[in-house]
Amino acid sequence: MTDADHEEGRDRLERAILGEELVFNAQEVSDESGVTIEEARRLWRALGFPEHGAETAFTRADADAVSTLVAVVSSGLIDFDLAVNLTRAVGQTMARLADWEVASLVQRVEELEAGEHATGSRVGSAMRIVEGFNEPFEQLMLYAWRRHLAAAVARVEALGANEEDLHTTQITVGFADIVNYTALSNQMSEARIGDLVELFESRCADVVAAQRGRVIKSIGDAVLFVNDDPIRAYDTAEGIINVIGRDSRMPDVRVGLASGSVVMRLGDVFGPPVNMASRLTAVARRNRIIIDAATAAQLPGDQFETRRLPARPVRGFGIVEPVAVRRH
Repeated sequence: MTDADHEEGRDRLERAILGEELVFNAQEVSDESGVTIEEARRLWRALGFPEHGAETAFTRADADAVSTLVAVVSSGLIDFDLAVNLTRAVGQTMARLADWEVASLVQRVEELEAGEHATGSRVGSAMRIVEGFNEPFEQLMLYAWRRHLAAAVARVEALGANEEDLHTTQITVGFADIVNYTALSNQMSEARIGDLVELFESRCADVVAAQRGRVIKSIGDAVLFVNDDPIRAYDTAEGIINVIGRDSRMPDVRVGLASGSVVMRLGDVFGPPVNMASRLTAVARRNRIIIDAATAAQLPGDQFETRRLPARPVRGFGIVEPVAVRRH
């Protein structure tokens, strides 16, 4: 297949996904939506896309999306800066979701092309998936967003009963880290590394959800999670060790827990407990949990045995006494 054929197939697939033709340039989107060209570009950049200059690169849906945001801003409900902020959140979330979705479906494309219903090109099989999968997946995204929005509002309401600053809360932060990940990745094929990371993240996510916590982010060889209950945070850490470190097919893990006040913004958490939990993984032995003194103080003595370890320097915190912990 020539480069021209590849480009034609790519364009055809793009049109099938977008569902319409490219008809506007940036200035025309600005004119259609009633914002300045710079405001239109700010929103486009916030979504995570490069600018296209005078190129015809936008659909009617692009213009309608900007018009919708402008209408919300005009109503006085939010200002334009907040609209850009929320747009950036959507862009970053959807970019990761799209990459995840495509990576997951690539194998299915290959399977279709190797089967009896092969179309003769990967683009053809991809078109089949787009036509049959997009609508139900869009419904799933809307459902999941509403569910997560309801849960997020409930968390803010619970926090608002006790705190003046709704961005700040007292929680336990957990950091689970694969032991010797760099050395392992140098010994594995790229496909095996991808499978390992996917299995690690999915198993961790299942354990966190079962304990009513939240995964804040996954960064390849590590998962950052939070829980407003230190006992459930410990159970999460123990669960991760059970499904990862004690599985002979998986690498060992280390888990650090730290408690205290954090700032929660844009789906992320910031503050000393986040950094402490990360640092504690360097102290933990394989398939062990290490906690800070603040977490140890919240774990009931009739359920847990804690033991202070020798004091040592911890980057950013000075001399710290980590705490080993286990259930009675």
